[in-house]
Amino acid sequence: MDGFQRGFVLHSRLIVNRAYSWTCSLNTRGRITLLAKGARRPRSATKGALQPFTPLLLKWGGRGELRTLRSAEATGLALPLSGNALYSGFYLNELVMRVLEPHIPYPALFFDYVTALTQLARYHNPEPALRCFELSLLEALGYGVDFLHCAGSGDPINDNMTYLYREQQGFVASIMKSQHRQFTGADLRALATRHFETVAQLRAAKRFTRMALKPYLGPKPLKSRELFRRK
Repeated sequence: MDGFQRGFVLHSRLIVNRAYSWTCSLNTRGRITLLAKGARRPRSATKGALQPFTPLLLKWGGRGELRTLRSAEATGLALPLSGNALYSGFYLNELVMRVLEPHIPYPALFFDYVTALTQLARYHNPEPALRCFELSLLEALGYGVDFLHCAGSGDPINDNMTYLYREQQGFVASIMKSQHRQFTGADLRALATRHFETVAQLRAAKRFTRMALKPYLGPKPLKSRELFRRK
């Protein structure tokens, strides 16, 4: 790698047979896992920097799946996340870890991630930031959904009508009742603009993103969701 890149630690793990070394998964306009040699030594310059939610300037080298961290410098203080915001930050990190393939660039998504963390630190309600990032993640994965047109007729959505979500197709106007897959036209417009004005629209967005992300996440439960249940 030439030059430096901005990044954030997603997860770190102690290497059993190397007492002072970590493997660190990072979000650096894509996901990458690096070997941080000696990072846990008491006098290591990188020990304090490699923490979640701390903006970093990174340099690494080597080839293959596991490359070696050359330097890591904090470019600012860790974002002040606590309570629900902290759990939400761990959720974002776990999403990136579970969904993104390593070594594939997602430059726009990195800035969406930074925006989401900033909003978590700034606002009391974490839900809008989470929903917007989930939608950005789906977009980056190529999960294209037209929220503004009926998939059956092609007509523009009507805010007062109801639509059923069908995987691989989109939203189809329907009078059938399906609480989990049913959305109003106003819900779909909020998803399209990523501007949620009501609690009901946020709940609808959460239902949609959970359905859409499920194939990428697989059957294994998210650990960060367990944190919310235990608090």
